[in-house]
Amino acid sequence: MKKSQIYLDHAAVTPTRKEVVDLMRKIENLGLGNPSSMHMKGKEARDLIESARKMVADAMDARADEIIFTGSGTESDNMAILGAARAHKDSGRHIVSCVTEHPAVLEALRHLEEKEGFEVTLLNVDEYGRVSISDVEKALRDDTILVSIMYANNEIGTIHPLADIGRAINKYKKQNKTSYPLFHTDACQAFGYLDMRVEALHVDLMTVNSSKIYGPKGAGALFIKRGVKIEPIMFGGSQERRLRPGTENVAGIVGFAKAVELARSDREREVKRLTKLRDYFIDEVKERVPKVRLNGHAIDRLPNNINISFLDVEGEALLLYLDARGIYASSGSACTSEKLDPSHVILALGVPFAVAHGSLRFSLGRSTTKKDLKRVLEVLPEIVERLRKMSPVKTSIEYTN
Repeated sequence: MKKSQIYLDHAAVTPTRKEVVDLMRKIENLGLGNPSSMHMKGKEARDLIESARKMVADAMDARADEIIFTGSGTESDNMAILGAARAHKDSGRHIVSCVTEHPAVLEALRHLEEKEGFEVTLLNVDEYGRVSISDVEKALRDDTILVSIMYANNEIGTIHPLADIGRAINKYKKQNKTSYPLFHTDACQAFGYLDMRVEALHVDLMTVNSSKIYGPKGAGALFIKRGVKIEPIMFGGSQERRLRPGTENVAGIVGFAKAVELARSDREREVKRLTKLRDYFIDEVKERVPKVRLNGHAIDRLPNNINISFLDVEGEALLLYLDARGIYASSGSACTSEKLDPSHVILALGVPFAVAHGSLRFSLGRSTTKKDLKRVLEVLPEIVERLRKMSPVKTSIEYTN
């Protein structure tokens, strides 16, 4: 990446680390066989996959046989939700989730509701984007078989009280002498930043992926607690316990595991560094640009996430002006980038339509420096002022800096 370019879209995808690329290139040059083959070349490939599986499991304090490799976080979400719902439909058809979930969760839930006769309760969030534990408890019913709440929001960075929600679900199960509901979380954005120990979080299913932690694209994983049954959503061979048939991407899986190892070793240092940069940038934007709103919780948020609404500005226009200066940010989830509608996440915070339309996400990463952020702060106020002069819309809303 050229020095003149500043990449602040790490929540969408991270650049693959050199150590990971070098390892994957080495794996590809080994001339491995199909991991399902019985000969030596097949066994070598299979051993590499199993070694990678253990590395990913260790990061979650899980067992190796509880990890299923997939092609993405979206696939893992779909596998968890569709697979769990279908496997346990005879015990109930009610699912609880949240309005601010990723489209990979919301669209899977919509399919179950519209096509397969399930009932979905989507919980609202507070002004900071957090779901209430009491709301989760109130939503649970005799026929609730699954709860799916993301660990940390991909757009606004707000961290849900996942362990507390898990404890509340376990309490409900104990009181009602039932094994339901199962608890799933999309932890793609949390991976590399937050505590991922599945036992401490009390989850039965957890989605993670590689592209958010500087690993290869097209690799993900699903934690399935031992004893939890889900139905496959793909059919074919016996790979990945028949839940994800198809010849495995050995280099991608090994690269993913390497990225996990590196993220674990860097986590403490990087969280501290990014938190300081995040808070610096937020404070400076509030100081230099009038009529702005920080979206998400000020403290209980991912260390690399900054989501700000600029009133009287179209977010897409602001993105284009920044892009012309070599500054790359986002107006929301990359999975909904083709839509011009305001973010469903920002609207769920209870803000007016005009506020949601002017929201921008700056997500920091390993390459981000204070010098980069100072450069953005040099041009951002000027661009916002220019766009506000051009805008026919002038809101009367004032947010206090």
